[in-house]
Amino acid sequence: MADGAMTATFLAVIGGASLLAVTARRLHPSDRLPSLEGWALADRGLGPVWTWFLLGGTVFTAYTFTAVPGLAYGNGAAAFFAVPYTVIVCPLAFVLLSRLWTVARRHGYVTAADFVRGRYGSPSLALVVALTGILATMPYLALQLLGIRAVLTAGGVYPRGATGDLVMVALFAGLAVATYRHGLRAPAVISALKAVAVFVSLTAVTWLVLERLGGPGPVFDGAAQRLGSPALLLSPAQQPAYATLALGSALALLMYPHVLTAGFAADGPRTLRKVSVALPAWTGLLALFGFLGIAALATGVRAPKGGAEAAVPMLVDRLMPGPLAGLVFGAITVGALVPAAVMSIAAATSFVRNVYVEYVHTTATPKRQVRIAKAVSLTAKVGAVAFVFGLRDQDAVNLQLLGGVWILQVFPAVAVGLFTGRLHPRALLAGWAVGMAAGTFMVVREGFSSIVALGFGPLQVYAGLAALLLNLTVTVAGTAVLERLGVPRGADLTDLPSRLPVRRHPETGANQP
Repeated sequence: MADGAMTATFLAVIGGASLLAVTARRLHPSDRLPSLEGWALADRGLGPVWTWFLLGGTVFTAYTFTAVPGLAYGNGAAAFFAVPYTVIVCPLAFVLLSRLWTVARRHGYVTAADFVRGRYGSPSLALVVALTGILATMPYLALQLLGIRAVLTAGGVYPRGATGDLVMVALFAGLAVATYRHGLRAPAVISALKAVAVFVSLTAVTWLVLERLGGPGPVFDGAAQRLGSPALLLSPAQQPAYATLALGSALALLMYPHVLTAGFAADGPRTLRKVSVALPAWTGLLALFGFLGIAALATGVRAPKGGAEAAVPMLVDRLMPGPLAGLVFGAITVGALVPAAVMSIAAATSFVRNVYVEYVHTTATPKRQVRIAKAVSLTAKVGAVAFVFGLRDQDAVNLQLLGGVWILQVFPAVAVGLFTGRLHPRALLAGWAVGMAAGTFMVVREGFSSIVALGFGPLQVYAGLAALLLNLTVTVAGTAVLERLGVPRGADLTDLPSRLPVRRHPETGANQP
């Protein structure tokens, strides 16, 4: 059971988040008429500091902060793929987010599917991009609740039975009300508290662990004795899976609607480039969480079977004084509220812009669009709560693994489309379908493991990246065939070049990349 100091500190952090959410309307207040851009993107008015808080708080979720150390606790070195993965994201964000923001601002796009609709003139392709984003986001939203419950249960803060479920509902209800009223401004202000609480608490926890265990050497030595030293190092056979998982996850992350929503809220491409350069600070934080998973092994923490994500909360509960433990649990809980809010906003915005307005009510006023988006956002949160209480935890994990594979299949239409419009929309649809089917088949065949064998030799790779390669192959081949047949494509409304620019050497005239 939690002691009084731990509970008081935990409630203070949660109370601080609630008070900040109430003040969200003061963040860049707008006198404009209600619009989806104002509610979902905070009028594209967030500066570098607020964007860093929001984007980092959205990308680095509470489930990430529990799953990575849990994987380190159970599997050793393989867990640290998350470090290079989030490093690779930074240069990708530097290039892709700033360019996509410029196009979106110029044409009033709010979602990635809006861009696809304008780039290729294809409602069908825009629809599958929107629906894929919503499908991949919903289990990710449910995982935030699972992360909260796992952490608080391990720390003894989560009451048993119906009382604990009511606490969960109350936490999410406060978030739902703030998001309903203030849109993206609510998670933006809460993300500041998340950053401060997580950085302070994790620094204190890491320092205390190193002091009590005698430094990093004894930590890794103790973990090696329990796990076996080979598991603390990657074997040659693990390296292809490690590398492809890091690369594929990085490519997939920037396609998620909630990450793009946080990026679109910036006040300009220069802001996004500054934030991309500063994002590795969050990666350092993630590496420390992974280290705590190793420390949990070294200290003899025994996580429940199938519940390795509880290892670090149990370590914190064992080693930390009550107030510091409460701060850690509160920080992780707030860490789930920020991405959960942004995910619900992103899913609602995609539905309104690319399903409701496109196919149901084409003349919907901006005010009506906001009203529908608020209702859908609220429904998404209620659905996530029902999912958590109604299905097994493993179901959400399995669907989230599939979600990462699915969202990667929109990469050709969105990311490649930023630099060339030569890909035919029908070929992109065919490639998407092949990638979705192949990726789903590979993951399900391996018992919902995202690391799959290719069928020849011992080589194992990330299923999402393998499916993406199939997707691109079908897309490029299909484009060549459709061009030869003279099949017309839709009008491009984005003002982007239709093909990659070619520079010529000033003296020889030869093509340069």
